[in-house]
Amino acid sequence: MSSTVAGDALFGYLIRQGLATTEQVGDAQAEATRLGRPALQLLVERGVITRGDAAKAAAAAFGHDFIELADYSIDPAAAALLPPDTARNYGVLPLRIEDGRIIVAVPLTQLANLEMREDVERLTRRPATLVVASRDDIVMKINDMYRAEGELTNLARTLIAEEDAGPSAENLDNLTEVVDETPIVRYVNLLIQQAINDRASDIHVEPAEHDVRVRYRIDGVLKEMPPAPKAMQPGIISRLKVMSEMDIAERRRPQDGRLSVTFQGRPVDLRVASLPTVWGEKLVMRILDNSTAQLSLDQLGFSPYNKDRFQTAYTKPYGMILVTGPTGSGKSTTLYATLNAVNRPDVNIITVEDPVEYRLAGVNQMQTNAKAGMTFAVALRTILRADPDIVLIGEVRDEETSMIAIEAALTGHLVLTTLHTNDAPSAITRLTEMGIEPFLVASAVACVLAQRLTRRLCEKCKEPYQPEAEHLMSLNFPWEPGTPLPTLYRAVGCQYCAGTGYKGRTALHEVMIMTEEIERLAVNHASSEDVARVARDQGMHTLREDGWIKVTQGITTIQEILRVVS
Repeated sequence: MSSTVAGDALFGYLIRQGLATTEQVGDAQAEATRLGRPALQLLVERGVITRGDAAKAAAAAFGHDFIELADYSIDPAAAALLPPDTARNYGVLPLRIEDGRIIVAVPLTQLANLEMREDVERLTRRPATLVVASRDDIVMKINDMYRAEGELTNLARTLIAEEDAGPSAENLDNLTEVVDETPIVRYVNLLIQQAINDRASDIHVEPAEHDVRVRYRIDGVLKEMPPAPKAMQPGIISRLKVMSEMDIAERRRPQDGRLSVTFQGRPVDLRVASLPTVWGEKLVMRILDNSTAQLSLDQLGFSPYNKDRFQTAYTKPYGMILVTGPTGSGKSTTLYATLNAVNRPDVNIITVEDPVEYRLAGVNQMQTNAKAGMTFAVALRTILRADPDIVLIGEVRDEETSMIAIEAALTGHLVLTTLHTNDAPSAITRLTEMGIEPFLVASAVACVLAQRLTRRLCEKCKEPYQPEAEHLMSLNFPWEPGTPLPTLYRAVGCQYCAGTGYKGRTALHEVMIMTEEIERLAVNHASSEDVARVARDQGMHTLREDGWIKVTQGITTIQEILRVVS
């Protein structure tokens, strides 16, 4: 089928199904010709159709069936015919065997891939019939069908048998041999691979008395994985330390390292930290997804109101913007997204971080090194002599660093940094407690953004319900007695979200703009409660109020807001 005929069939399908009007299609095609972009993509970006609608239309245009995989029952025997690595590399999945043919779900981008089709038919030894499905659904099903737990358990049994028959890994002379053994290498690779598949942010490998506990942090919550036998502990820990370029013979003091792996053709970095415990060394690996550094502010869950308030601050040529919150609340992600918004060829951006987690194009990034004398304060003095327009400081931790940052903001630089406080108003008093004069804080700070991360409801299984009036009133929920009760949503759990009811996370925000009234309060040493009261009177939404908005929009649940906001 020619591309012109396929295009006519595709847009004809959209119009016949009532998904788009003739005018909308015509406008998109004209714009596509002008911009040199696909018209179908423009319709999705404009919100005329969903990605699912686009996939269905394209499948129909090319003469293929489209299936919804989320609730589809896959034949394990068919899936087992294709090696997991091949399924992951191509992003395809066998569904069933029918009349001697193997039915394979593929994303639109793989329909014309002859090499993929030949590999699938060669490995499964059957002719293939292709059906189209959503790429996200295929990846989810691949992760579900080819989970690593079974192979991890088999490897554990193999290693126990070898441990009983061979030398002990506790002998330092044998460490190099142990960490290079194929079963240990395979076990560690599967451990990391499964964590990336499950969208984990951290991997915890924790020696206990009788086994090795393994946990993944997924959407901010730790999830228990099958433990490894105690006999595997020396090999696993040593292998990870070798990969992270740590000293495998040093077990009495903490160490930091970094490793890189390739997953589905893309590099993934992991930051590794070791911690001596009574049962051995615990390792925590932070998975650094480079796609996080490419996020825009629109993708971070800002309400239009909060985004407008924040935008007025970061579009100013100077001043300090503080992003506050506890560890793991997404502060660095917000700073990177802000840098992406202001990164232009005509501005010089320099960052000083500990450590540099993500590499940004067009940005000069420095990493602190205490051993070499490169502290935040020393680095800041250096970069201020390098003619920066925008400076990002990973964190203001002491008086010296905060004083240099304040001076930079007062001398015509836009300064972005983080601080550990519970809410936005507390940042003012925190800076004065560090020893900064209140009048300098009032003059330099342009905006304080406090944030938390909350889990998103799974779109496949969330369930609507009407809450009880008494419960809403006890929470100060924005509902007026006598008006209809709002329709909220609760978590249920399905295959798509691994039974949790949640998939992904969004942020809650509290944006405090430094107005003249708040500046006067800062100069007069006002308490954070007084500052908060004035900020709310001037339109600031608190973290909980922003959370209630997201609850009414069906994005998250009351329970999640209460979990992350005190």
